[in-house]
Amino acid sequence: MMLKKALLGMACCGLWTATTGAATGPGPQPLTIPLAGQRGSMDLLTGAPQTAGMRSGFVRLRPGETVGWHTTGRHEETLVILHGKGAALVEGQPRREFAAPAVAYIPPDTRHNIENTGTGALEYVYVVAPAAAR
Repeated sequence: MMLKKALLGMACCGLWTATTGAATGPGPQPLTIPLAGQRGSMDLLTGAPQTAGMRSGFVRLRPGETVGWHTTGRHEETLVILHGKGAALVEGQPRREFAAPAVAYIPPDTRHNIENTGTGALEYVYVVAPAAAR
């Protein structure tokens, strides 16, 4: 019971890292990150040494806002749409509309932008990971 209360307290304070006997050394460790109350954009996972190369973040866009044109280079990206409506704008491709809940995939070396097309907030988590060599 005391351990449960201690873990609950740590989870409410921000980051909670959980380890098992097998994951006690240096390097990536399990963790949870609360998203409630976050504004704008925030990093979640930042790559090594926190992960083996994956990065992630949370984005909240107001109606009409965009992330801005960018590329993830030699990384592939997945967007997990949590709330709202939007469009994935991919250079040289037709506009791809989506509404939560949804997933969007962006291949490596692809210039793209995300736009909030709804009347409320668009919220999503992005996950970027190194793409395998072809």
